[in-house]
Amino acid sequence: MTETVKHTLLFVAVGLLLLLEGTTTAFGVFSGSWNSSLTILNMGLISAIMALGVNLQWGFAGLFNVGIMGFTALGGLAVVLIATPATPGAWDAGGQRILLALILGATTIFGAILVYHKMSGKRTRPLAMIAVLIVGFFIYRGVLDPGVEAVESINPALAGNIGGLGLPVLLAWPVGGILAAGVAWVIGKTALGLRSDYLAIATLGIAEIILSVLKNEDWLSRGVKNVVGLPRPVPYEVDLQNNPDFVEQAAAWGFDATTASTLYVKLGYSLLFTAVLLVLLWMAQMALKSPWGRMMRAIRDNEVAANAMGKDVTSRHLQIFILGSAICGIAGAMMTTLDSQLTPGTYNPLRFTFLIWVMVIVGGSGNNFGAVLGGLLVWFLWIKVEPLGLMLMDILTAGMAEDNGLRVHLLESAAHMRLFTMGLILLLVLRFSPRGLIPEK
Repeated sequence: MTETVKHTLLFVAVGLLLLLEGTTTAFGVFSGSWNSSLTILNMGLISAIMALGVNLQWGFAGLFNVGIMGFTALGGLAVVLIATPATPGAWDAGGQRILLALILGATTIFGAILVYHKMSGKRTRPLAMIAVLIVGFFIYRGVLDPGVEAVESINPALAGNIGGLGLPVLLAWPVGGILAAGVAWVIGKTALGLRSDYLAIATLGIAEIILSVLKNEDWLSRGVKNVVGLPRPVPYEVDLQNNPDFVEQAAAWGFDATTASTLYVKLGYSLLFTAVLLVLLWMAQMALKSPWGRMMRAIRDNEVAANAMGKDVTSRHLQIFILGSAICGIAGAMMTTLDSQLTPGTYNPLRFTFLIWVMVIVGGSGNNFGAVLGGLLVWFLWIKVEPLGLMLMDILTAGMAEDNGLRVHLLESAAHMRLFTMGLILLLVLRFSPRGLIPEK
């Protein structure tokens, strides 16, 4: 069996799992619902895009980024800032002050950097820089706080944020990538000179800072109150259900209006997500095969040798860090669009960062198709392991009394099978296929 056939069969196997999820209830694991199958597929496609971004950073360049959720959250914020309408009266009440404060904050940082580079005294230079930062901070807060208070007091139960530009939601996807890329540039300029383990700590810390800002700055993202009812690129189910032509067509296919509208919307998302994934996959493959891609892998394998050949290692690392983060930002915007809400409290860096890394390692680090396979397969397992664990516990405790303490404990702990199974899969892959299911060529 050739490698191409083997790899194709792996994708066919994932497709077969999704098909079984939609058509059968065998083994007590599959739901027999196309609604469930398309839900898993959509999040699997988004996960595959995120895994593709991480694979660019790790598989191409050896950059250990564990701040994935921070860039994903920035993509979600882009949907709010681009697609939602502006909150009535927010801009006049305090929006202008907030914008002015942000400009003053950026000016303060720029001024401090300028002072540090222009002054020559070893003692006066840091003192002057600190003085600029302190004075700038108080001016910044003095302008910002009244504006924030004014915006957050506008209908806080339903709004309390400045809103967005009211543009088409699909425009928010590339903007999410641009926003994540901009923050990645700032992070990369300060952190990419660090050793790999310190880079991991730095990216995790910065991701926590980003999430903390989203959770606490209500004027920007409503914090833990969440932004709901975000615009969608596909019709709402209720609109389809009120369309006589759609209802008639659904009946002709043997579906009731509610089921048909749900499947129609999720299938529409699947087509959009697949299109984005294919475009990004094609671009990643072209980059991998180009001289730039070969240079990145040479830097990954031996930075000292690449540097001796005249390659600017830090600049190339910055490039790939920005590109990978931008892809994660696009995936974050897509995920927020799918949910139709921004919920900053649900972004858990350790949990989901771990899951994306499992996808990359299981699929095959350094192989773009491997990253896509890992995203689809691992997400399917992540969703279906819990019912599988519950079935397993039922079998193991079949001979015990209903009120047996051990039986109750095992059944209640079935949900924890997810993390156990992900660790087990990772260990098995590292033992028997250490380069992943589809290894790098």
